[in-house]
Amino acid sequence: MGDIINFSENFYILEDGRVRQFLICGEKEALLIDTGFPDSHVPEDVRKITDLPVKVILTHGDMDHTGGLKDFGECWLNQRDWHLIPEGIKLHDIREGDVFSCGGYRLEALEIPGHTFGSIAFADREKKLLLPGDSVQKGGPIFMFGDHRSLDLYLESQEKLLGIMEQVESVLPCHHEYPIGPEYIERNLLDARALKKGELAGEKHPVLPCCSYKGKWTEFYY
Repeated sequence: MGDIINFSENFYILEDGRVRQFLICGEKEALLIDTGFPDSHVPEDVRKITDLPVKVILTHGDMDHTGGLKDFGECWLNQRDWHLIPEGIKLHDIREGDVFSCGGYRLEALEIPGHTFGSIAFADREKKLLLPGDSVQKGGPIFMFGDHRSLDLYLESQEKLLGIMEQVESVLPCHHEYPIGPEYIERNLLDARALKKGELAGEKHPVLPCCSYKGKWTEFYY
């Protein structure tokens, strides 16, 4: 079981020390953003907070965000990450501009491929809040190795997020420190550009099939 933090009105953070999820409680349903690892016990933590029906939306399809899906049976996820989801889950597509409203929050979907091809950020422009999944972090490491990732698309997506940076005050990543400021969008972008240009020295990772590249602010596994 992880920690349950009442971050703001109707908005909870579920934290297991490795990855975090977000739960918004409305009047008739709850909105769960990501489901953690299989052993994160997210379904149990959700039921400690609410008995409402739960709609699951995913920032992307990596296994540390989809581990609790079997307990919910369906989810909303960008179609380009559907191949990462175990069989038996009912899938609904998320597209650019889709809006999920719950508990006084209005989350607009922004397609930000790169970390995965189907990565999505959710922005509440009125509350100046951004939920970027794994694509914006303080420090990292941000995983950028494997066939389902693209550094070129990541660069384009960070530039896209840079365009709304002035509309954001708080960023809630799924890993590492939170909340962070919107300046980390630009910091991640600058370090990713340096990675693309070959300006960062790499060290072979002792376990994973990648190298670690450390920029001024951000570490990438690539």
